[in-house]
Amino acid sequence: MSIRRVPVPFSTRAPTGETAAYVVGDSDALVVDPAAWTDDLATAARDADASHVAITHHHPDHIDGVADAVAALGLTVWARATSAAEFASTTGVAPDRTFRPGDTIPVAGGVETIDTPGHAPEHLAFSTPAGLVCGDLAVAEGSVVVGAPDGDMRAYLSSLRRVHARNPARLYPGHGPVIDDPRAVCRRLIRHRLDRERRVADAVAGGASTPDQILDVAYDKDISAVRDLARATVVAHLEKLAVEGRVRWDGTTARPP
Repeated sequence: MSIRRVPVPFSTRAPTGETAAYVVGDSDALVVDPAAWTDDLATAARDADASHVAITHHHPDHIDGVADAVAALGLTVWARATSAAEFASTTGVAPDRTFRPGDTIPVAGGVETIDTPGHAPEHLAFSTPAGLVCGDLAVAEGSVVVGAPDGDMRAYLSSLRRVHARNPARLYPGHGPVIDDPRAVCRRLIRHRLDRERRVADAVAGGASTPDQILDVAYDKDISAVRDLARATVVAHLEKLAVEGRVRWDGTTARPP
């Protein structure tokens, strides 16, 4: 089964300034994450006789082309059963079919849906023999934003570990190049998050109590351009640490346990 990556220009804060849409299969294909309906994506979809469309999660840089794709090709629209209403409200298109994580969508020879929450609550990936179309679970370089209130750090780390255990042939991410060594990237992202978690916990132990104070201690680089995202990430780390009893966090102020 082939997976074709199609870069789609999109105004996003990802460093690439684009989202990668994917056409999965050589016939009766599945279009995943059409950020916009471009000529290149339309050509790739038609070449693979695409009949279906689905998304990894509901962020605008992954869904804004769904309605145009459906209008252009009459695609069957698939959505996660537990978030079908959100899918309809964010894309403007009601799903034709729904699935639950673990189900196999009967398209392009069979595409399994994998639950990968963390970056977003409803985030999932699409598994094929050629690899995993993984949305914003992973990137080849840098890291993925996991920011409160929607981001869940505990869930994100669990998703990385789950994908590491599956050991797919490749990862096809929403931003940046295809990942040829999924396990190495999963390990790197887990190490990065645990290192940041340690810095956050150390900052709280050292007397920092507000997210902004913790941010100034836990980050040792210039984050002025992404301070809001880094702050949301710090809060997500605090929520994880609080659940684990490693800090006290009331939504505003953090204290040692």
